[in-house]
Amino acid sequence: MSVNNAPYRADHVGSLLRPQSVHDARKKFFEDKSISKEELTAVEDQAIIDLIKMQEDVGLKCVTDGEQRRSFWHYDFMGELTGFDLEERDEGVQFHGVKLRPIFPVISGKLDFPDDHPMLEHFKFVAKHTKVQPKISIPGPSCCHFRTAKKDIHPKEYEDLDVLFADLAATYKKAVQAFYDAGCRYVQMDDIFFAYLCDPKHRAAKKAEGTDPDWLIDRYAWTMHEAIKDRPADMKIGMHLCRGNFVSTWAAEGAYDLAADAIFNKTGIDIYFMEYDSDRAGGLEPLRLLPKGNKRVLPGFITTKTGELESIDDLKRKFEEASKYADIDQLGIAPQCGFSSTEEGNKITADDQRRKLELVVKTAEAIWGGVDK
Repeated sequence: MSVNNAPYRADHVGSLLRPQSVHDARKKFFEDKSISKEELTAVEDQAIIDLIKMQEDVGLKCVTDGEQRRSFWHYDFMGELTGFDLEERDEGVQFHGVKLRPIFPVISGKLDFPDDHPMLEHFKFVAKHTKVQPKISIPGPSCCHFRTAKKDIHPKEYEDLDVLFADLAATYKKAVQAFYDAGCRYVQMDDIFFAYLCDPKHRAAKKAEGTDPDWLIDRYAWTMHEAIKDRPADMKIGMHLCRGNFVSTWAAEGAYDLAADAIFNKTGIDIYFMEYDSDRAGGLEPLRLLPKGNKRVLPGFITTKTGELESIDDLKRKFEEASKYADIDQLGIAPQCGFSSTEEGNKITADDQRRKLELVVKTAEAIWGGVDK
């Protein structure tokens, strides 16, 4: 059974830079075919144990496996769902000045969460090797729709999006229960496409497909709510929102205003990780829609895209501004995104990463008096 003290004043989104040992082993296994799966797993195991210690040493009370066993933050989870396949094609998704590797999700059959999904064991490994709370970060249900092109959704019944979203909700509801049964009390779902749907270009693209982006925001919120509404009372659900993160680049921009009400009041989420490291995220005004109570927002004032370290004084000023819109007691601090949303990682060093996580902890101590206050 895992420790269960979330939410924390200091936390992080989940992914961490892969050490060279993991890069080398994955190349040997996937490309060179020169080592066994067992040898790859042994390398990943050691990297995860080392990264758990690093997270504990900087003072975090919640740790992840850094997604060391994944290539992508989302596709590895999605590809192991029943009814989902991943296909490699000629051209990847466009980010700002760079293209993602050409992997595309395909919905080939009725969606379901399998009892042997490998990330259940990934979570158990973290729980076994930490003294603090283990967390699993997975893509949220909206990802399964937003990242899958219409032509790649093959089941005829899924032409009716209400049917598709109902099956996604049921799939994720089963996943939430499976992680709970594995001992997990803190699941984070990265549902970044709420933020994408605040971007004029992405909104225009959805309209061109014949889909109202505001309707889609509402349906994404409904799907998440349906998936988590029956979770046990001692399970916390977090949600991360950003505008893309691939080798320090981005894919969307626009303030949260168009999605804020749905995010805060229609999803049922407990903890929000919200990107706020650049003007692309807009102002803090949407925080006014956070309902009074136990929900918590962790504004991402600390960037993972560059190694330059923010100052605590500047972070304090930003929280003074944020507290005009949301009670300071309902706020915490986390980096803006993961450090390595794909195995390539952002353009920072492992030392930069550690300093950023240390800063998260120091900021929580300076503002609230501790990480778990």
